[in-house]
This record gives sequence, structure tokens and C-alpha cells, in this order.
Amino acid sequence: MTDARDADERREVRRLPKAHLHLHFTGSMRHGTLLELAERDGIVLPDSLVDDWPPQLSAADEKGWFRFQRLYDVARSVLRTEDDVRRLVLEAAEDDVADGGRWLEIQVDPSGYAARFGGITAFTDLVLDCVRDASERTGLGMAVVIAANRTRHPLDARTLARLAAQYAGRGVVGFGLSNDERRGSTSEFSGAFRIAERAGLALVPHGGELRGPDHVRVCLDTLGADRLGHGVRTAEDPALLDRVVRDGVALEVCPVSNVALGVYSDLTSVPLPELLAAGATIALGADDPLLFGSRLASQYATMRVAHDLDDATLARLAQMSFAASRAPSDVVERALADIDGWLSSTADTLSP
Repeated sequence: MTDARDADERREVRRLPKAHLHLHFTGSMRHGTLLELAERDGIVLPDSLVDDWPPQLSAADEKGWFRFQRLYDVARSVLRTEDDVRRLVLEAAEDDVADGGRWLEIQVDPSGYAARFGGITAFTDLVLDCVRDASERTGLGMAVVIAANRTRHPLDARTLARLAAQYAGRGVVGFGLSNDERRGSTSEFSGAFRIAERAGLALVPHGGELRGPDHVRVCLDTLGADRLGHGVRTAEDPALLDRVVRDGVALEVCPVSNVALGVYSDLTSVPLPELLAAGATIALGADDPLLFGSRLASQYATMRVAHDLDDATLARLAQMSFAASRAPSDVVERALADIDGWLSSTADTLSP
């Protein structure tokens, strides 16, 4: 390996500017915050969220996904007050800034919190206020993606799509569809996505992780996806991958969670090089750091090691994350200039 490559690999990945497009609301919580809030209210957490954290997970079957979802629901239950929500959003912003984040689109399903916080509109108002406050305090550009739950009725998704449309241009930039891809019928949610589309929101359903290329096609054909939450299994079908590249559909690839959920056996099996070689637009994301134990910069660091990526490729990934985002032009321009600066800097000017 050349001396130049050795210097390349000493660049600090946390200083590389990034946009974070796949981060779930409760899943962004710090582990220490979870423990503190649970102790405050006498909530008994399962061992896998305490001593055995991060939990050993698999979503290879419905039982595995149920366990994953149960842990997520338990974690959500510790959010009891408006201050708890404000703390979660601020800490998520601080963690992204520490990892080089310049822009964050945090994803939330308001219906999962409505009962405790006065309904979906009141909770959305609260989240957007917290986002504005956290952005001002940390300097991180932030926005919200409202996501429907595919295990609920498609009419519920339409309600959330109308809610998202009301806040388009006022902090909400996208509309998604989350939870187990294997549940429900994706095409039945097309009406909700047409509402979001008319409002000019980014259409960002989950697809191409637990299910393969056929489900990616459904997301493209019936939901009109602009980005795919995960989408990594598009690599299994060259013709589909060509279509995704041609149509400019971005993939929110979350390597650590892919392995944790059993989609791939190890990080070297995540087909990032194949996606890059085909010309796909990719934004690396952390998904649910609370459950997977890995935040934004770690996605870049693990892919660097697993696939022997040079810093030019890491910079390209960071550039694509902004290209796929709904960040304002001034945020993008500054970030791209700083990505170039990161790449042109020598290892001696960047401390480990």
C-alpha cells in the first residue's frame, strides 16, 4: 500500500461533513438517556436494553422482527414529558454534529406518541419546535420526515400524509412508510403517497431490506419513491439497479443495522461496492443507534474497513448524501466546499 493511501486512511471520518437521512426518532436516543428516564419513572427494561446492550437482533422471521419492535416500543415508553422529547431531539442533534453531521432529516410516526402528547398534531408541533430549538443550539440543519406505519390501516397513512402536507415548507420535508416490509400490502398506501406528492414532499418509503427487488419495484411503481429507506437489496437485480440509477432514486443504506437484523452475515457482505460501481446515489444512515449501538460516523468507518474504501470514495458518499437530501442550497454549498477541504487536507493537519 502506498504512502499516500496510508495518509488517506488517517483522515478522521468524524470531520467529514455528512447529511443524515435515515434516523428514526426513538431509535436516536442515547443509551444513557434511556436508562436514566426508565429509572426516573420505575420502568423495568429488558436485560437486552441494560446489561446486554446493544441487543442481539435478527429479523429473519416475524418472531425476530416482533422482538425488535417490542424493544423499540419499550424504549418509546420512557418518553413521558415534553422535556423528554426536547432532550431526545437535542441529543440526537449533538451526536450528529459530533459525527460531522451538517443536515439531519429525522423520521417520526406521530401516531405512536399521540396518546401521551395530545394527538398527532400537538405532537408534531412539539417535535418541530424541538427541532428548531436543537438546530439553533447546535448549528445543525434539521428537518422532519413524517412516516406512516405499514402495520396500520392505509387510511391512517392518509391522515398522516395530510398532516405532513400541512407542514410542508414549515419543517416537514418528506413522507415515509416504515415497519416490517413483509406486513401489509404496499400498494394500498399509494393514496397517502399521492397526497404527500401533491404537497411537494420527498417520498421515502422503506423497501429493499427485509424484502428483495420485487418489493423495490412495488415502491417505485405504486408509491413513486424518490428515495428508498435501505434499498440495499436492489443490488440483487442488475436491471432494477440500472432503473434506480437512471431515475435518480437514492438509497438510504444502513450497513450496521443490515447486519444486526440478519439481512447480511457481516459488513463485508453489504453490497456497497456494487451499488457504487453501478452509479447509485447512496446516503449512509444509522437507522436506530439505540438498538444497533452505532451512529452516523460509524457507518462510514465500518464501510471504509469492510470494503477498503479510500477517502475519495468516502467523500463521494458524503457528497451524495447532500444530493439526496432536502437541505437548503446554502447548507449544501458550504458542506460540499468543506468536503473538498477535508479531502484535500493532509493527514498531518487532521488529528486522530
